[in-house]
Amino acid sequence: MTESVDIPIIAPQVPVYAHPGDAGADLVSTETVVLDPGQRALVGTGVRIALPDGYVAFVVPRSGLAAKHGITIVNSPGTVDAGYRGEIKVSLLNTDTTETYRVEPGDRIAQLIVMPVPKVTFIPVETLPESHRGEGGFGSTGYQTGASA
Repeated sequence: MTESVDIPIIAPQVPVYAHPGDAGADLVSTETVVLDPGQRALVGTGVRIALPDGYVAFVVPRSGLAAKHGITIVNSPGTVDAGYRGEIKVSLLNTDTTETYRVEPGDRIAQLIVMPVPKVTFIPVETLPESHRGEGGFGSTGYQTGASA
């Protein structure tokens, strides 16, 4: 079982988990926004939280909105630092090329994931230890075009 963390919150609607074991709690819109094809907008949630030191919250897209309507988040994941006390807003983007999408108050528009993050000390060095992957990135492992691997 994972550790439970109490997060002080001010919100017109407290984020909830749709299912037991879900990683993300749903954030809902507090306003009406119309997103034309290709348009983006910053959408309010009314949620303000006080994360404890050593924690971060990530605002991530909802898979259903992405799959069914092409709605995603421009800066995904959006990072909410422990010291931030302002409203969490979601930068929604309509990737659909033909359909307008309308957001209404109460619509689930994103998910909030809270995670522990360690403090890191960056240590300047002249070289890095070798690894299996090395410097390979951005598609370096290739991809399969056939039906079988």
